[in-house]
Amino acid sequence: MTSAAAVGKRRGSRYGVDVTPALTALAALREGNRRFVAELGEAGPVRTRRRELPAGQEPFAIILGCSDARVPAEIVFDQGLGDLFVIRVAGNIVAPSQVGSVEFAAAAFGTRLVVVLGHSDCGAIHATLEQLARPSREQSPNLRSIVNRIRPAVEGLIERGAGGDRGALVDQAVRANIRMSADHLRHGSEVLEQAIERDGLLVVGAEYSLESGVVDFFDGVPPAAAPAK
Repeated sequence: MTSAAAVGKRRGSRYGVDVTPALTALAALREGNRRFVAELGEAGPVRTRRRELPAGQEPFAIILGCSDARVPAEIVFDQGLGDLFVIRVAGNIVAPSQVGSVEFAAAAFGTRLVVVLGHSDCGAIHATLEQLARPSREQSPNLRSIVNRIRPAVEGLIERGAGGDRGALVDQAVRANIRMSADHLRHGSEVLEQAIERDGLLVVGAEYSLESGVVDFFDGVPPAAAPAK
């Protein structure tokens, strides 16, 4: 597997890290796909699974996660082709298109588990806190629409006096935002509400730790499914 570090970079991102030129990145993707196709030609589970998928998909879980490149759901949960229906958006927010995607997967594939997957040190949370502290007109309307989806969770924490320690505030805001997105899916869609009541659909919230790699399912998990202590 070719990492970003191996395809050639230059300085230039707003975060002070190296940036891969566009054509170098495109070449890396093409080469990666060549390796994938070559692997399909070899006997093994990937080849077998790939041949099954053109006829349809039966994902066993729907993951609404953050777009952060460090949190790819298939890798985090060690799943393969066709196993997960993944929706990714910065800040794991819930807007109409995300709700519709969850509705589609639940109805079309009979998938009965939805996981809202956030992660520690989320950039969208930081952006929201920065916007609340120093409103900027330079922020594009599109980015502002993401911030505005997260804002209610963050504002509530600040109002309750959680703004003293920035690190603690970020940690709490990440979880508050996950809970808010999960609640939106549970109560903001008639289709999903009916699926929860009649068909056993379960919506849970979880946080991935960038530091440890552990996913903590902390919201909406039935007591019977909680891990033993």
